[in-house]
Amino acid sequence: MAEAGDHPRVLLVDDDPSLGRLVQHLLSMQGFGPTTHVTTGREALQALEEIDIVLLDHDLPDASGLEILDAIRARPNPPAVVMITGHGNESLAATALRRGADDYLAKDSSLAELLPQILERVRRSRELRKALGAAERDLVRAERMGAVGEMTVTLHHEINNPLMAAFADVELLADPELPEPERRQTLESLRQALRRIRDIVRQIGDLRALRRKTYVSGVQMVDLDQDESLTHPPQRGEALVQVPEEDLARVVALLLRHAGFKVERLAGAADLQRASGRLGVALVLVVGGSGAVGVHPLGGFTPDAERSYRLVALVAGDGEAARAAGADVVIQLPFDPGSFTADMVALVG
Repeated sequence: MAEAGDHPRVLLVDDDPSLGRLVQHLLSMQGFGPTTHVTTGREALQALEEIDIVLLDHDLPDASGLEILDAIRARPNPPAVVMITGHGNESLAATALRRGADDYLAKDSSLAELLPQILERVRRSRELRKALGAAERDLVRAERMGAVGEMTVTLHHEINNPLMAAFADVELLADPELPEPERRQTLESLRQALRRIRDIVRQIGDLRALRRKTYVSGVQMVDLDQDESLTHPPQRGEALVQVPEEDLARVVALLLRHAGFKVERLAGAADLQRASGRLGVALVLVVGGSGAVGVHPLGGFTPDAERSYRLVALVAGDGEAARAAGADVVIQLPFDPGSFTADMVALVG
């Protein structure tokens, strides 16, 4: 994929030669490299290699644009898709956005002005996804390294004492002149030390949730004496997340967990509607619509008039529709992962 700051590589899928010439001219004037132009869905699917953004017309000779959109989205690491619609066909644009299109563009007099802006917005969103993915990997790695360090301290502390006792008992048993009563006592002591080591290893293997305690000088270790039925209550309450895009949802959930929320991801607006009425819900986060006709500003979710939770909408546009629909906070995409966590903590107080 293109590096941050570079112009994306564009594939235009449209059987109108005049539109092809216009788009290629516009992008060339903006400093873009050559734009690949194909006229059928079959050619589009064959030309996706190294493409960052697809400008996809709906009316193609061999397939509908929505069919090609589905085929593109089903691929690993698919390019972004901007749907090209006829003037006045906002319902098609709304359908395309629901099925995974990144944006849409109407074939009208505004095309020449909006095309470079849309391409830049889509490029920034894709760079954000890559940055979020890198942040997610760093967070997971930090968690793993921290867990490895705590487990190392735990094993050293819990196993070292019985292990040293076992070594000492073995040395005593190696003495041929050791009296029989002491030999039997030493052998039993050895068995106890080995049983203790066995029990520790079993406890570690059976861990389901971790509780920590301080070892020395602030060093953390795993508490093996915890009641396994205990779980930590969330520090800031429950956060319900309805984010259709997998990468973005995964990173949002990870950031919220690090902020102290218990996170549950809901598949659709109906599930979110039911879950939002539960006690303990502190935060509801949705992806809002772009303001297009037919696209719900809160992803289909309708907040309760009297609610105890705070409602956050992630939006690609200005967010006015989401605010009017009841969002307490609107965060524009792409967002800064560093400030996101602080904003969510401040929001619930």
